[in-house]
Amino acid sequence: MAPMLRLYNTLTGAKDIFAPIDPRHVRMYACGPTVYDAAHIGNARPIIVFDLLFRLLRHLYGPEHVTYARNVTDVDDKINARAAQRGITIRELTDGTLAQFHRDIRDLGILMPEDVNHPGAPARLIEPRATDHIAEMAAMIEGLVATGHAYVADGHVLFDVPSMPDYGRLSKRPLDEMEAGARVEVAPYKRSPLDFVLWKPSKPGEPSWPSPCGIAAPGRPGWHIECSAMSAKHLGQTFDIHAGGIDLIFPHHENEVAQSRCCFGTPVMAHVWLHNGFLQVEGEKMSKSLGNFITIREVLNDWSGEVVRLNMLKTHYRQPIDWTLRGLEESSRMLERWYASAGDAPAASATPDSVLAPLLDDLNTPAALAELHRLDTPEALRAGARLFGFLDQTRSERERSRIDASGIDVAAVEDLIAARRDARAAKDWAASDRARDALQAMGVAVKDNKDGTTTWTVTKPPPP
Repeated sequence: MAPMLRLYNTLTGAKDIFAPIDPRHVRMYACGPTVYDAAHIGNARPIIVFDLLFRLLRHLYGPEHVTYARNVTDVDDKINARAAQRGITIRELTDGTLAQFHRDIRDLGILMPEDVNHPGAPARLIEPRATDHIAEMAAMIEGLVATGHAYVADGHVLFDVPSMPDYGRLSKRPLDEMEAGARVEVAPYKRSPLDFVLWKPSKPGEPSWPSPCGIAAPGRPGWHIECSAMSAKHLGQTFDIHAGGIDLIFPHHENEVAQSRCCFGTPVMAHVWLHNGFLQVEGEKMSKSLGNFITIREVLNDWSGEVVRLNMLKTHYRQPIDWTLRGLEESSRMLERWYASAGDAPAASATPDSVLAPLLDDLNTPAALAELHRLDTPEALRAGARLFGFLDQTRSERERSRIDASGIDVAAVEDLIAARRDARAAKDWAASDRARDALQAMGVAVKDNKDGTTTWTVTKPPPP
């Protein structure tokens, strides 16, 4: 029997014991990127947090018993506008953007389909794309119209929000209060100001598909319907965990719930809803207008993926996080200490209970990381860190890979170290300082050991 896992469930507003529908097949869905531009560091937070949850579930239930679907939104207004601006198709734009996103998250230590899926076995990590599921969306839309939960108007198909009495249950917004407080300008074809688009006409030059429900003109799906269709196809009409950023609770996740429940006649869409907190930069909201908009790749140009991942996990996932240079520097020092402590020791066969216990308490990563510091053997440290996605290499392997990736001329480094050693022996401090400065400029730090030897490490990350 798997150890008891508790997760804070937005749906119930409480930290609940996680009880999978089927322990032999735990199913999890997370809202992924909209691939129109380079992902920013805020986008990395849910990817890292829910990658850790995926790792934890695989640890608890077995890798062959957990399926994780994280979607890719590859059609929306921003994508259409950017593709039109560049004079390319949306597929050309999204393929290139998704490839960059994959490079970014792989460098963050995120598990990828090729890491966990095996030939001849069911895929356990899936990245469904919206444009590959238009038929499933159309089928759901037609089902919602047939059951009276959606209607066709002026070339659109809209969800009839008042047809669902407990709409707003996830976001804790009672339907009658939302109706009373509606102040938005209502399109003339809407029955209620709360109704939302399931399908809409495509404008000239925009991508389009045959419309459902007998609509003659081609069109394209609304935003919310894609996740309902993709999660149902890959995980079932009801599944265990749905995850995403706190900004998605309303309207996106609320509308997903409405579509899925009303289409399939189920009491819930997902049993557990997890939401991560916001990210700000140096105490301010990240914004291009403030000049503090940082992409994942820009951060990775200066810091290793492990440092970025650790810096993200030092804060509990439900709390807001302040992304600071000081925090990155602290995370870098923590990792260096762990690598030094673990050395080249192999990992212990089991994850230490002291590290696992806080993770079972709603992914309490700050407490679990504190326990890593208290482990008294290199083998236990490596085993505990690996559950987080850290210390996959030995210290020697890491140094060699960093040297190889950096492009540093090893012979030139050794010559400078020898020159520095000779200068120090001759008490020629100026020459010693010149050699040291040259090493620092190359991205190399030297350490003089008690036994008279000098060792060196790479301080700069490899080029992008």
